[in-house]
Amino acid sequence: MSATVEITPGHRFRVMWFILRTCISERLMYRADFAMGTLFRFLPIVTQIFLWGAIFAVGTDREQSSIAGYSYNQMISYYLIAMVGRAFSSMPGLASGIARQVRDGTIKKFLTQPIDMLAYLFWHRVAHKLVYYAVAAGPFAFVFWLCGDYLPAWPGWGIFGAFLLSLAMAFLMGFLIEALLGLISFWFLEVSSLMFIYMMMNYFLSGHMIPLDFLPPYILNVVEYFPFQYLAYVPPAILLGRYSEAELFRVLAVEFAWIIVLLAANRIAFRYGVKRYSAFGG
Repeated sequence: MSATVEITPGHRFRVMWFILRTCISERLMYRADFAMGTLFRFLPIVTQIFLWGAIFAVGTDREQSSIAGYSYNQMISYYLIAMVGRAFSSMPGLASGIARQVRDGTIKKFLTQPIDMLAYLFWHRVAHKLVYYAVAAGPFAFVFWLCGDYLPAWPGWGIFGAFLLSLAMAFLMGFLIEALLGLISFWFLEVSSLMFIYMMMNYFLSGHMIPLDFLPPYILNVVEYFPFQYLAYVPPAILLGRYSEAELFRVLAVEFAWIIVLLAANRIAFRYGVKRYSAFGG
């Protein structure tokens, strides 16, 4: 008679804690790269400052003009804060890494061991973000200090708490979207073209390129049905006071609903993808 090993919640917690610690140790090997990469990532904001300064100064007083409800200082603030949101929601290499493991057969280690693949990848990304922000805190603080005159006044703890919540949910949203794209490789081994389309749509529809308020109403009404806005636009919009109290509650509630839908979609895709999977290589 074969014995059945019961996996308790405590055992799962110890496994995930071990994974988190291991991934943190691994990411700490690249702390200098994180710091320099963060500092240079803010260099384009210098271009934005000069570009929007020239746009706002055309034919009028820069300090008194506004575009789509944004003053010059608010526009610079938007790009600074949106860059923070993108740092939370971006998941470089996640989808392509899943596709590569499916393609070369190394994904079967998650099918033969009592480790949930999505949970492992999640904690791996948590470790990455923890180390990234621990190391990049200095460059972030330096850049925001230099641009302090552009930043909005203290919004109060309620708005700031909603902002932090939006960042946390942006991380979950970005992870679940890219993980789902990676899981499509169970049906289509090459997802690079799909990723290229996603990145182009994400860059424009998330508000990373321009604030979504710049879009015509008939396009904005469609964009609001997609989850992209939560990846970059919503966090700065919260701090800049673009939402009323009722609108803010609705936006965060819809974002949470999207997370539940995407989590269910990931679980379904993984369950049915594994059933049709045939291991090669590895």
